[in-house]
Amino acid sequence: MKILSAITILVFVINNSAIAQYGRTETTQKFDEVISAIEHLYVDDVNSEELTNTAIVALLEKLDPHSTFISKDEVSGANERINGNFVGIGIRFQILKDTLTVVATIPGGPSEKVGLLAGDKIVSIAEEDVAGNGLKNSGVRKRLLGDKGTKVDVQVLRNKTKRPIDFTITRDVIPVHSVDAAYMVTSTTGYIKMNTFSRNSLVEVQDGIKKLKKEGMKNLIFDLQGNGGGLLYAAKYLADEFLTKDKLVVYSKGRVQPRIDLKTEKKGLWEKGRLVILTDETSASASEILSGAIQDWDRGLIVGRRTFGKGLVQRPIDLSDGSQIRLTIARYYTPSGRFIQKPYDDVDTYHNDLINRYKNGEYTNSDSIKLPDSLMHKTLITERTVYGGGGIMPDFFVSLDTTGVSDYFTSIIRGGHLNAFTLTYVNKNRKKLRKKYPEFSDFKKNFIVDEKIIAELAKYAEKEDSTLTFDEEGYRESEDLLKLRIKAILAQNIWSFKEFYEIYNDSNEILQKAIEIIESDIYNQAGLE
Repeated sequence: MKILSAITILVFVINNSAIAQYGRTETTQKFDEVISAIEHLYVDDVNSEELTNTAIVALLEKLDPHSTFISKDEVSGANERINGNFVGIGIRFQILKDTLTVVATIPGGPSEKVGLLAGDKIVSIAEEDVAGNGLKNSGVRKRLLGDKGTKVDVQVLRNKTKRPIDFTITRDVIPVHSVDAAYMVTSTTGYIKMNTFSRNSLVEVQDGIKKLKKEGMKNLIFDLQGNGGGLLYAAKYLADEFLTKDKLVVYSKGRVQPRIDLKTEKKGLWEKGRLVILTDETSASASEILSGAIQDWDRGLIVGRRTFGKGLVQRPIDLSDGSQIRLTIARYYTPSGRFIQKPYDDVDTYHNDLINRYKNGEYTNSDSIKLPDSLMHKTLITERTVYGGGGIMPDFFVSLDTTGVSDYFTSIIRGGHLNAFTLTYVNKNRKKLRKKYPEFSDFKKNFIVDEKIIAELAKYAEKEDSTLTFDEEGYRESEDLLKLRIKAILAQNIWSFKEFYEIYNDSNEILQKAIEIIESDIYNQAGLE
């Protein structure tokens, strides 16, 4: 009776009272009857676990878009970004032409310690041939992840070696970094890019602020573009770095949960000094908690586009078979009282919201955003007008720049050809590139993506997709953007994500606008605290 027991557990954790348990017995009697009929009468054998999962998914879908079920096979991967680590061999990889290729080894990780190198092709894992057999990312994870201290044997081909090299790698805890980059974008303005809110985020951001202070930072741009959120408490702890003591960061309340206030408690590393937070339509959840608190307390400016609009709090609940549900238990509100969850009565409209924003012209024109006066709130210091009901509205809107994005450019990107080509190019030329550009600063200043590289890319893409013939007009339209993207990805494959952003941010229109604002009188004119 796996289905009945799973639903029983689910209802029990939602309503843990004697009355609720009595109601639960009546409510789930139908499930018992249905399962009994299936087990005794159904024409074919059934997969009980699959039916259990389907039943729970259907139940949660009736609640809201963010109450979800995670199967036991997916729990570990789903928790990695939140926990800030996983147990594995410590590589960044890419599957290139059905071959598992090492993009980079994690510094200090198990693979680096035994001598695995970027560019190595892993052809065997635990004596199982994994080359040329349709291996997927999930298959790699299944084979390489495991318990700390366990060993896995791999064979790799290196450069032009004919014989594979054997390695025995001891799995260990591998950090998953939430800060992709921390560097000075100008002589006075520092930049921190964060991709998620995890248990490690506070320490990583603190390290970034300390580093940038030593380099002369007077202004800070904190980039939450594309950051879909994570741990609510991580947002609270980060807000504590920017707001003075005893400031409300966020409060939450639900049908069962009473109001809970989260306030700042200590002296932060950046309570003074100009602050701009970057957001876009995919900045969600914890990103909205942090940016909402900064905006409500008039501590800094929000630059970019309206955020996603997720104002619901989920609690992870472990089920008996190792699976998990993430159940919405409360709504959260910004310090001014804003509830920023967008409506979800119509599920299809909710899931298509970002596409509809694009069709309605919101990404290119802020005037297309229509919000009723009933959603209006005032910031807590200067009483600037802000809105709830569908994300955090930026103080300065930056339209989506689609110039230079040709169909040819889009096809190369979406087909994965650019990423595959750049990795192939680096693997062929790694020693030569590192010798010519021993430091990233040399590469950034002097490396040029010339027409020879473009010709190689075009030939590579057409070989992979015969319909993708070179489009001279499309290439010329996207030339600058394409060359910048190639150089940035090459830098990432040779060094890390930080170097990618140092190059690619030249085309980040939201960042460029933020630099203009934070280094001019425009910032002062906003009348911030």
